[in-house]
Amino acid sequence: MAALLLGAVLLVAQLQLVPSRPSPPRAEQDQQELGRKAAPLRDEGPNGAAANGSAQQLPQTIIIGVRKGGTRALLEMLSLHPDVAAAENEVHFFDWEEHYSQGLGWYLRQMPVSAPHQLTVEKTPAYFTSPKVPERVHSMDPGIRLLLILRDPSERVLSDYTQVLYNHRQKRKPYPPIEQLLLRSDGRLDADYKALNRSLYHVHLRHWLRFFPLRRIHVVDGDRLIRDPFPEIQKVERFLKLSPQINASNFYFNKTKGFYCLRDGGRDRCLHESKGRAHPQVDPKLLNKLHEYFHEPNKKFFELVGRTFDWH
Repeated sequence: MAALLLGAVLLVAQLQLVPSRPSPPRAEQDQQELGRKAAPLRDEGPNGAAANGSAQQLPQTIIIGVRKGGTRALLEMLSLHPDVAAAENEVHFFDWEEHYSQGLGWYLRQMPVSAPHQLTVEKTPAYFTSPKVPERVHSMDPGIRLLLILRDPSERVLSDYTQVLYNHRQKRKPYPPIEQLLLRSDGRLDADYKALNRSLYHVHLRHWLRFFPLRRIHVVDGDRLIRDPFPEIQKVERFLKLSPQINASNFYFNKTKGFYCLRDGGRDRCLHESKGRAHPQVDPKLLNKLHEYFHEPNKKFFELVGRTFDWH
């Protein structure tokens, strides 16, 4: 009897010595819970299964930038593909703390409902120039495919200014001429002007290359996309490993607007009227200063990506 009692005491002691498994941290829990990267559609069938397997998925592709580089046009053109489901709005998950602090569950809820075979895409052009974003995207999915659409940096600066100018005009607020923003009192370009900094592509790309190999980043030529969109979209299809579904017939040139519009299943649609706005008149001497300013930065960018672009 004493032997039995001693055995029971030893067994209880051993059980108490076995450590309980610690709970994973919040971020790790998010990753575990979202490992499937899908949230079932709310409209469930009689057996509780999601209708047609549809679900919200974390993006397998992100258009990371650049601002005023043609991100909206690229997203709209890519949406012509039946295997692509695109988020309608810029999500700003990785660059806005109030969004990022809510975790991947919040991010997932911003995504469109997609079928299992579809690729989910979101675009937020501010991602490219935000130093903290590359590591955050890598933490979510190191195998994600990234799309970066760029234009001639001088043209991008003018487009950037034009957008801010029109935004102020709509609110009936004054805004200084571009010369006042671009030039310092000594006549040199003001390197602190944000629009200039955003066009230093090699600086921002280096942040991304710390976390992603170049083969994970496809650079879309935004200037060529404007002039002749179909060949550029074909390259994007190949990079994303999508079947070739988008055709030249999906694009037609709108003479009134002055750029290409889309034809999708017999339905014509164009980008918002805010796209393709005319730039303000700029002194040729100022344009030359812009071209000279970007000459060396462009060379550094070409070396990083192993290709050149038809920029000034």
